[in-house]
Amino acid sequence: MYVRFLTILVFLLLAGCQSQLAAIKPPLDEEGELFLYVQPFPRESDRLGFTLETVSAIRDDGVEFPLELSLHDISGKNMNRQRFLASGNLAPGSYRGLALRASKPRLQTEEASAALLTGSDATVLEFPFTIQRQQAGLLTLTFDYAKAVRQGFAFAPIFTIRSPGKPVSGLTGYVTNSGDNTITVFDKQYRQVVAVIATGKEPRGVVFDQQRKRAYVALAGEDAVAVIDITTGEEIRRIRLVNGDAPLELALTPDGKTLLAVDAGSNMVSVIDPLSFLELARVSVDDGPSAVLIDPAGLKAYIFNSLAATLSVIDIPRRNVIATIASEAGASRGGFNRAGDRLYTIHELSSYLTILNPTTMSVQQRLYVGMGMISMKVDPLTDLVYAGKKHDAWAEVYEPFSFNTLATIGTGGSATYMTIDGEENKLVVVNAPRHTLQIINLVNYKVEAELDVGAEPYRVALMGER
Repeated sequence: MYVRFLTILVFLLLAGCQSQLAAIKPPLDEEGELFLYVQPFPRESDRLGFTLETVSAIRDDGVEFPLELSLHDISGKNMNRQRFLASGNLAPGSYRGLALRASKPRLQTEEASAALLTGSDATVLEFPFTIQRQQAGLLTLTFDYAKAVRQGFAFAPIFTIRSPGKPVSGLTGYVTNSGDNTITVFDKQYRQVVAVIATGKEPRGVVFDQQRKRAYVALAGEDAVAVIDITTGEEIRRIRLVNGDAPLELALTPDGKTLLAVDAGSNMVSVIDPLSFLELARVSVDDGPSAVLIDPAGLKAYIFNSLAATLSVIDIPRRNVIATIASEAGASRGGFNRAGDRLYTIHELSSYLTILNPTTMSVQQRLYVGMGMISMKVDPLTDLVYAGKKHDAWAEVYEPFSFNTLATIGTGGSATYMTIDGEENKLVVVNAPRHTLQIINLVNYKVEAELDVGAEPYRVALMGER
């Protein structure tokens, strides 16, 4: 009873925090939004540092509109990857470029830091762009060291600006950002953010239909599922659910013909035909459904009910619950091994990972892993299990037979969600505390790339996922 009370209390506190975050950043209405990313600095900038005071968008009539800065103090030696610079809501219309104001420019010499001269006026970077209503735009800035540092003593924040092109659909990945109502679009080959999609309120779960090149996004704050064309990045339809559903997670059957939405607000699961954009049925489950897993055959769905500490098994063709199994406390997730005869389940408020027989739903093993496990991915090729804990700055790799720890991956923050890029053989991790997406080599377990994403990143989906 005490554990159940504690679970409910934690769930309600988290739900309250999420509601406050969503209220802070409403979806776009009459305005559009602009995002600025800075490309990696050239090597000759390693000794340079400066403070960026303001960045503004300049409308065609000359009026400046300040953007909210994410980076202020800039050190060239730390700008070795693409970084999120600034963003802001803007009125729709034509703009002529950006105005940047910098201070405290300095060059590090062998003996000391030498101050550079800078003017009091803003540096104007001419680059015409258009802001459209209810849409987000993205510009990338590349630092021009030769023009920025003049004659060794004068400085101006000079960048070249470009609008990146859309990635090839087969190289596309999405990260949903529930705190700012956006999707970060990245190119998984070049490991760069290339676009931002403005969504409805509180985007959560996301799943790709690899064959039809569609993305389905759960809009928890709007009781709907958005359907996005991955090739164009445009929303083509919105599937309305029942008021109060608050869909949290999504799962798609292997044939792409049935989409399941976990409705955390109503303790239901919506069975959706994604081809006709219609909700076909609603299946009642236990309290606090928070995750869904479809078996490899696409016939059964496993719903993890965090508040009830149960697992509901749904017969997908018949659209009904065929079993309810006692589980353990806390937000839970699951994954199948490659043979489909072992179902691994983790529970945030339990110190044990449980292995179930999916046919009999009997417990095969309970393995001690420590409290707080919140993310897991079972590699369908190797059966290795990757997992992350809520308060750890690393993820762990487990051998599937003895369940010994094979490796520890330093992530610098909690791995809150993970999947595998099957084409590149990389582990792809949402690191919510760092507001980043990390790409990890599955041979040496090193972080190869890190991408800045939006506020409260929640889930990632990508083409070629396994």
